[in-house]
Formats: sequence, C-alpha cells, structure tokens
Amino acid sequence: MKRSPILLIIAVLGAISLSHADKADSAVKPNVILIYADDLGIGMLGCYGQKLVKTPHIDRLAAEGIKFNNYYGGVFCAPARWTLLTGLHDGRFGGWKQNGAGLPIKRDAGDITEQDFQKQMANVKANANPIAPEEIFLGQIAQKAGYATAQFGKLDRGFLTWSERVQRFGWDFHEGYYDHQRAHGFYPPYLWRNGERFDLLGNKDPRCGKMSEKGDEPVGSGGETYSQNVFIDGILKYIRAHQEKPFFIYHSTQLPHGPVAIPELHLDFATLSDLSLAEKKYASMVKMLDDHVGLIMKELKTLGLDENTIVAFTSDNGHELYYGPKPNYHRQKFPDGGKANLTDRKWRTSECEDVFDGAGGRAGIKRSGYQGGIQCPMIVRWPGKISAGTETNHMSAHYDFMATLADIVESDSPAGKDSLSYLPTLLGKSQKQTHDFIIVNNHFNKMGSSTIISRDGWKLVEIDRAKDHFQLYDLNTDNEERYDLAAKFPDRVKQLKSKLLSEIDSPRPDLN
Repeated sequence: MKRSPILLIIAVLGAISLSHADKADSAVKPNVILIYADDLGIGMLGCYGQKLVKTPHIDRLAAEGIKFNNYYGGVFCAPARWTLLTGLHDGRFGGWKQNGAGLPIKRDAGDITEQDFQKQMANVKANANPIAPEEIFLGQIAQKAGYATAQFGKLDRGFLTWSERVQRFGWDFHEGYYDHQRAHGFYPPYLWRNGERFDLLGNKDPRCGKMSEKGDEPVGSGGETYSQNVFIDGILKYIRAHQEKPFFIYHSTQLPHGPVAIPELHLDFATLSDLSLAEKKYASMVKMLDDHVGLIMKELKTLGLDENTIVAFTSDNGHELYYGPKPNYHRQKFPDGGKANLTDRKWRTSECEDVFDGAGGRAGIKRSGYQGGIQCPMIVRWPGKISAGTETNHMSAHYDFMATLADIVESDSPAGKDSLSYLPTLLGKSQKQTHDFIIVNNHFNKMGSSTIISRDGWKLVEIDRAKDHFQLYDLNTDNEERYDLAAKFPDRVKQLKSKLLSEIDSPRPDLN
C-alpha cells in the first residue's frame, strides 16, 4: 500500500525527532554532589556497623549504591582538604602548609582595629600558600566540562581564605565560612556568599557560639540561627535554580565536628538516661547530618533529578571524641610483636569509654596515622550505573576523586596528579588502574605518624623516624592494628620505609 506524501513526511520528521531525542538523552551529563563530613568516624554510620545512632538516609545511599571498605582520607581537616582539591597525596611538598586562623574573630571581638585587620589580611594574602598559574583544582575539572559549580560550608583549604581564592579553586558559587576557627562554632553572626557578607539572625558571639570541649552547655546555647540549617537551605535552593544545567556541588559540612552544639536534641536521644548531655548532643549532630542527606535526596526526587545525579558521601578524616576521654597514644609499644596489653594501652574507641565506638574498633582517632584516624567511609549512589548494595575493597583515597570526577564529566584529568579514577569500580568493570601505595602524611609524630599502605595490604606506620622506629601491620587479617609484625618482617619494613620517606616532601609532578 502506497503512503501519502503527508504521512511520509510525518514519519520522516518523527524519526528525525526520535533520533535527536536519543542523542540528547545520551548527551545529558550527570549532576554530582559530594557531601564531605567533618571528623565523622567510619564506625558512626549504620552501614559500617553503628548500632546506637541510626543513619537511614546515608545507609540508603549504600543500599542503593556502592560502599568502599578500603578508603583513606587525611589525619585532620587541612591536609585532607588539600589532597581532595589538588588530586595529590599530602606527602607532596606543600600538602601540610597552612596559614593561621582566627584573625576575623580578633577583629569582631574588638581585639584589633579594622585597620589592623586589613593590614594583617594583606600580609596573609601575600604569603599564604601561593598558587601557580597552571595549577588545577577539583572544581575546575567540572567547570571545564560546562558544569555549574558550588561549594557550601567550610570554604577554607587551610585555614584562612577570601573570595578570590575560593573562586580560584573553581567554584562559581560559594557560601559559608572563610575562617577555620570561626567554623568551630555553629552560630556565626555572619557568613559569606560570593564575597558578600550576610548576617544571621540572633547570633552575636564573635567566636560564633563555640562551646567548651566538655559539651555541658544547655542545648541551643550560642545563638538563634544554626549554620548548618543555613547551608542545607542554600543547597536546596541552588539545586532548584540549576536543575536545567549539570551541576557539581561540594558540601564541606561542619557536622559532626565539635565542640558539640545543636539547636535541639533529636527525639531518639532526648530522654535516654544512659547518655551524657554531650553524648546526646553529638548523636543529634550525626542525626542532623543524616537528615540533611535525606532532604537533598528528597529534593532530587521531587525535581526529577534523582536518576541522573551522582551522590557521594565521605568524611575528611577519622573519628574524634568531642564528648568523652581521648585515648592515650604514647604507650603504643609492641616489643614482642604480640597482642597489646589492653589494660595498659587504651588507644581505640572501643576501649576508652566511647559509647558509640566511632572508629569501629580501629586503632587511633583523628590526628593519628592508624586506621581509626585515616580510614574513612565512602559511599556512591548512581541509579542505573552502580549496582545497588555492592561493596568494594578497592584501595582508594581522597585524591582519587579528581580523576574519577574527570571521567564522569568527560573532562581531561590533569597531568602529574596522584589521582587515579575509580569509575570502573563504580560501574562494576575491571579496575585496571590501581595504586601500588597509598600515602598519608602526618606531622603529629607522637600519635602514630606518616603511613604507607601497599596494594597487597601491608601497612607501615612511622613512630619515631630519628630512632628508626616503625610498626608493620597486615591489614588483610588485622585492620584493627593489634599485631605489630615489624620484627618478623624486617625486609618488608625496609622496603616500605624507603618508599614512604621518598614521598614525604617530594616535588609536585603536576607543576612545571
């Protein structure tokens, strides 16, 4: 049967239209949201074993995505952020360089004049970690691929920053703290948005409502407007405003960094008699973090962005105790290579009255090179791409996020970075690029210092370089680091030590 010319034209136009639609669908790049918790121990999440604090929204990311079991951050915030944003391990030269914080507090408290403040800030800007013209940062990877980029929360790389510098890192939009010390309080009188200061209702304290380390101040102390509520509102608003264009959001949250402070206790803990007030506050901060993840996921679903948005969740470093006694790191000696005398060495959260066991039985906490100080959660959800409920033991670190992002947004990964993409692992494919070693630098020598972890699971921890004191662990069988095997495998110690020391303060291969 002959088709009429009109029907033929309609059929051709329909085929052309369908072809264009297919191309458009295949060309749509995924949005990316990176949620970067602050001092959240891997053991604080339900999907990693937490029992007392329920984290259903973060657990859902894991249930619908992939969970990393061999992922590493820094030993504390500044180097952890440096390695994330630069794509380099923090043993590289400059990885630990940081400027002083607290200058805005001195000005706001009347300790120095505005003139003195401007003079000192000019000196900070002239001497703070110079950035080479050719240096490329994480945000710029997405910018180059045509993404709208935004950062919310702690805007510092370490520790005092300003608008032009934040923009240099590749953020089209930013909202939060320019000063690390101010970010230790949750009730700032003002924050910054794209270089413009905006005041927060009911907050008067120049120290931003910073609490004591005891955590016994009344709930809601410090002010009226809680910074994290400002940030979640800003993130949701940004998502709504940029739903038509691919975006990359980096949320460097304060939660659950202490000193503990919260507007109200979560109902899960408010009436519990076996938790101290500080413990209830801390648990409520973790719950708020989880709730905010839930709000982000709900907004994505409402806007129809859920299926085409990658959500990654991690933490800068290991657990910190803001609500109880801290472990003693000075007694970690294993002269016979045997099991530690636990009554003499309380150096893991499961042994030092931490009701939450935030490090999940691992040795060490924040500022320690042991697993509890550097092994972090990493969860990634990408519907239709990542198989739900999967886990991986692929060894990776914060500095690998840059190359992974570059692959996701189809941008070139900068030359000379330590970053290796784990996109194949996310997609369930063969991971051909793997690290021979993961390096984590640490200047806090008394707490279990710099460390190197090999692909086959051996870990060397520097205790005292001057005394040639190093510890060796087999993480395949001893992720809690209870058995020092240095005396048993001296050749392995020698090999790992040589590689570790060669990487500390090594030249940056990404700069000409």
